Amino acid sequence: MFVGENPIHINAEKGSIAPLVLMPGDPLRAKYIVENFLDDAIAEDFQITNKNVANLRNMLGYTGFYKGVRVTVMASGMGMPSMGIYAWELFHYFDVEKIIRIGTCGAVKPTVRVPELILATSAYSESNFAYTFSDYKEHITYPSNSLNETIIETAEELNYKLHIGDITTMDVFGPYIDYDRVLNRIPKELDILGEEMEAFALFHIASYFKKEASCILTAVDSKFSNVVLSGEERQNSLNEMITLALESIIK
Repeated sequence: MFVGENPIHINAEKGSIAPLVLMPGDPLRAKYIVENFLDDAIAEDFQITNKNVANLRNMLGYTGFYKGVRVTVMASGMGMPSMGIYAWELFHYFDVEKIIRIGTCGAVKPTVRVPELILATSAYSESNFAYTFSDYKEHITYPSNSLNETIIETAEELNYKLHIGDITTMDVFGPYIDYDRVLNRIPKELDILGEEMEAFALFHIASYFKKEASCILTAVDSKFSNVVLSGEERQNSLNEMITLALESIIK
C-alpha cells in the first residue's frame, strides 16, 4: 500500500484540524455551520480571520470553537468513495478521534416525517466499498456505541425527537431510481428508516482505524409525503441536527 507523508486531498497543516470533526456532505453547509455556530473560526472566504483550514477541490474545512471546545467542520462530498477519502485522511494524517456525519436522507418509513432526525444504529449497503478496502464481506457496518449513546442522551436533554434505527447506504441517489426494488432485497430483520449515500463507508473506515463515528440524518424527503426540502433549505435549515451533533461531540 502506498501512503505518502502528506495527504493528497486535504491541504491542511498538521495541527490545524481538531480531534473532533463534524462532516456534512455539502461544503457550503460546512461554511454555514462555521458562520452560525463556531467562534474564532479560521475561514478566509467569509472573512472571519485568517484562512481556510482546507479548501482543495473546494472541499471546505474550518476549525473553530464551540462552547470553548475546538471543533473542525469538514465536508465529505457525495457518495462512499468521497467519504472514504476524507475520513481516511482525517483519521490517518490528522489524528482525528471522532467524526459525526450530519447529512440528509430520504425517509423510507411512514413514521419518519420531513424534517425529523434519524440516528443510525447500522448502515446496510450492497456496495463493494468495504470488500475492496479491506476484504470485509459483510453488508452491514456499525457506528460507535458510546458516541451513539451520547447523542441519544443529548437529544433527550434538548427535547429533540430522534428516530433510532437502521439505514441503508446506496451507490445511487434514491429519488432517481425505483428504490423499492433495492429496499425489497434488504434482509427483513433490518428496520430501515432512511436511505443516504455515505455512512456505510464512514463506519467502516472508523472501525479500521479503531476510532469513533456516528451518523445523524435529517429526512428531507419521504416516499410517503409530498413535502420536500429545497436545496436552500437543505443547506440552511438543518439547525436542530447541527446543534445536536455539536452538543454531543464536545462531551
